[in-house]
Amino acid sequence: MNKKTEDLETTRKMKAVEEEGLARKFWIKFESEFVFSMYTPFFVSLAAGNLSVDTFLRCISHDVLFLDAFARAYELAEECADDEDDKTAIRKLRKRVKQKLKAHDTLVRAVCLTLFGLVVDFVGEWGFELPKESITNNAAVKYTDFLGATALGKVEGERALKIETPFEKIKIAAYILGAISPSMRLFAVITKEIQALLDPNDSSHIYKKWIDTYCSQDFEVSALQTEELLDKLSVLLTGEELEVIEKLYHQAMKLEAAFFAAQPLEQQIVVPLCRVQDPGEGRLTIFCDFDLTCAAFDSSAILAEIAILTAKRADPDQNETKLTRMSSADLRSAWDVLSTKYTEEYERCIESIMPSEAGKFDYGRLCEALKQLADFEKTANSRVVHSGVLKGLNLEDIKRTGEHLILQDGCRGFFQKAVESENFKTDVHVLSYGWCGDLIRSAFSSGDLNALRVHSNELVYEESISTGEIVKELESPLEKLQVFNDILKYRNNDDQHLTVYIGGTLGDLLCLLEADIGIVMGSSSSLRRVGDQFGVSFVPLFSGLVEKQRELAKGGSFKWNKLSGTLYTVLSWAEIHAFIMGS
Repeated sequence: MNKKTEDLETTRKMKAVEEEGLARKFWIKFESEFVFSMYTPFFVSLAAGNLSVDTFLRCISHDVLFLDAFARAYELAEECADDEDDKTAIRKLRKRVKQKLKAHDTLVRAVCLTLFGLVVDFVGEWGFELPKESITNNAAVKYTDFLGATALGKVEGERALKIETPFEKIKIAAYILGAISPSMRLFAVITKEIQALLDPNDSSHIYKKWIDTYCSQDFEVSALQTEELLDKLSVLLTGEELEVIEKLYHQAMKLEAAFFAAQPLEQQIVVPLCRVQDPGEGRLTIFCDFDLTCAAFDSSAILAEIAILTAKRADPDQNETKLTRMSSADLRSAWDVLSTKYTEEYERCIESIMPSEAGKFDYGRLCEALKQLADFEKTANSRVVHSGVLKGLNLEDIKRTGEHLILQDGCRGFFQKAVESENFKTDVHVLSYGWCGDLIRSAFSSGDLNALRVHSNELVYEESISTGEIVKELESPLEKLQVFNDILKYRNNDDQHLTVYIGGTLGDLLCLLEADIGIVMGSSSSLRRVGDQFGVSFVPLFSGLVEKQRELAKGGSFKWNKLSGTLYTVLSWAEIHAFIMGS
């Protein structure tokens, strides 16, 4: 088979895994663990090219430990497989691991060639060798112990399964591959993310050869074959047995993340943010939008749905009062009209504030442009009040809906960790255009999240029934910015007090730029379009951190600069959590 044919075959296999593979489904489900590995100081520094040599060599010594555990696990999996094709495939994977173990010293020598300009004999010429303490590293031992236990049929610390039939042996083989495949995929994905940030013509990056090894076609083939074998061996398993594999897969990813987080670094780092600052002096103020940032839906649409659904409970013989409600059909019709009108006029408003051509970052000009958006939002809110669609809502219905509101994956866990942080004195504020602060507060009512302070518009009630009026406190980007500045009015302007704003709509743009660190969640087209035209740069957070780590290595220190015109983009709350709080 020639190389072109091999490449086509690998591509075909990758598509198959993506479309229907069990391994692929598990990878997507537990992708946040991959993020927690990638955002560790180890990988950020490695990507920047300034990871300390001692740390790298220590990690490589652990790599030997892992490879040896993989080889033993593959050997047991081969014994458990009953199909000759499966045995042959596992044997090939074990052979590749053995080859990698043999090539390990060569790879380390290549790194030292880059570092020192010489091919070296570690002990003979330089007087040092790979660190021996790796065998006692708790995070490394936990993973290898986990892999060894899985190979013996032990799941979650239980006694080894008694193998009585050939099928039970196949089950053990599937368990072993379920514990190995996430590690293979994790290395392939992280190194590809890093490789994409490197200049292919720059030969000065001291860890490029190591990165290229895990980005190679050969390694990708190994990862795919492991995933395909996992899929094949799992076909006849019961639902309960598939749940076991899912737990093993997830546990393997968590142990990998813990291993990289545990790597000691004796150098300045930019992540995680909570460990960069002085624990005694550091203070972090986190601001966050709610709609489409914390919640997956617009809260105004949720309120409208509550109104429509609960209108059916209204007494048809109710006396005419100022709180008399429309029928559910009339509410639906009125809301559809309001939504359509808002969308059409919003697009026209955006077009009207766009400069004729993109220019350099100009914050003052952007503020002037967004004043027009403020007028539009206030007119739209007045139209809602006049329509009466919010009249007659019961406060208890609103709170109950909020309590059951599903937040974006990872959002609640991040805020839970933030308010419990011992490294930073952390304040969290939610700034929202929403019409009902009670809905937002209810969404954060569980656990210790009552510590979050919500700043929003509020519905007016008479005996827990809404009048349809809104107390308007936050209707525009400029009013959000005013609340933002009022909260920070008495803060100390020093490096130990940082502000982070997390948002995803055009209404957040000014606050995002005013914060020390502005993080954009999601893919709002209007935010990007307006930002681009006014010279705002949108940089993926991981690549931004790598660049900050390079700055730190060059100058010895760095600062987060507000109003720099640079915002950082993320695809998930896991990225925010990993950056700010760590794993």
